[in-house]
Amino acid sequence: MRQTSPDILLTTRGLKKHFPIKTGMFQRPQRSVKAVDGVSLTVKRGETLGLVGESGCGKTTVGRLLLRLITPTAGEADMYVRRNPNTPPQHYSIFELAKEELRRLRQHIQLIFQDPYSSLNPRMTVARILAEPLKVHRLVPKANRTDRIHELLDVVGLNSNCARRYPHEFSGGQRQRIGIARALAVEPDLIVADEPVSALDVSVQAQVINLLQELQDRFHLSYIFISHDLGIVRHISHRVAVMYLGQIVEIADKQDLYTNPQHPYTQALLSAIPIPDPKVKRKRTILSGDVPNPAAPPSGCRFHTRCPIAQPECVSREQQLVEIAPGRSVSCHVVSGQAESRK
Repeated sequence: MRQTSPDILLTTRGLKKHFPIKTGMFQRPQRSVKAVDGVSLTVKRGETLGLVGESGCGKTTVGRLLLRLITPTAGEADMYVRRNPNTPPQHYSIFELAKEELRRLRQHIQLIFQDPYSSLNPRMTVARILAEPLKVHRLVPKANRTDRIHELLDVVGLNSNCARRYPHEFSGGQRQRIGIARALAVEPDLIVADEPVSALDVSVQAQVINLLQELQDRFHLSYIFISHDLGIVRHISHRVAVMYLGQIVEIADKQDLYTNPQHPYTQALLSAIPIPDPKVKRKRTILSGDVPNPAAPPSGCRFHTRCPIAQPECVSREQQLVEIAPGRSVSCHVVSGQAESRK
């Protein structure tokens, strides 16, 4: 087992997922969409890591890879489960697990889906939806499942009478609470929340976000919070990773990233956050051009075709995440060079 800090719950190294594009009569792969192309990150115990970027940048694919819903093209991912502080952590090499081992891993990592309407089986009552993970993982005897279901509903702010009802009888916010209860049923260490509030009304979004924070404090959960809403990410996250075209371009503590973004792409994203005061004017960074085709990404730095500070060497020089300050890494040789010159 790799040596790791006791505070680390999950690590990934060089995570890649390329989807082949098949053409012709025989459907032979000619090229591939590089949805995720070399993502390395860590998640600490009890923290929320925000994963942000434009639509199509690979955020959701990262989450699906970590849950083994899809198979990676390359890379490694390790999870270190520590249920007892007095014993060594249990190590899972996520992409090397057999079927039975993978089932045990999924007690420790769960998913909250984006759409609360399609993620619940319309033919099952809430009681059956919540009983399913308890039965699959053999966590609660059949005689005690009703009590556990009522406990889960209470934890997410729903009445025990809801157990007899079907998903179509609930509002969007209530359905998402049921989805959260389902994720909590197996007492996970890590929850991947894939844009869990984007389909909800603004007033309901705040309630669900507050619930997630309360559950984190109560059960010492870790989240990977995937979203394109930078305002929500700022509210809930401890650290933020910014993705562009399948790669992470900046990782930093929330406060550092929002007050002093370093990568030009991060600066452009943050400048687009709306301010709820019409009297306050913000200078926006307008990026030129369109997002490149992920099946044929630019050479060198993938952002150089839209970057306002691009240099000639950006076209040919591959970028790597470089730590420019404690807890802050940036994938830009211009920014990292400036940081090195200031030391």
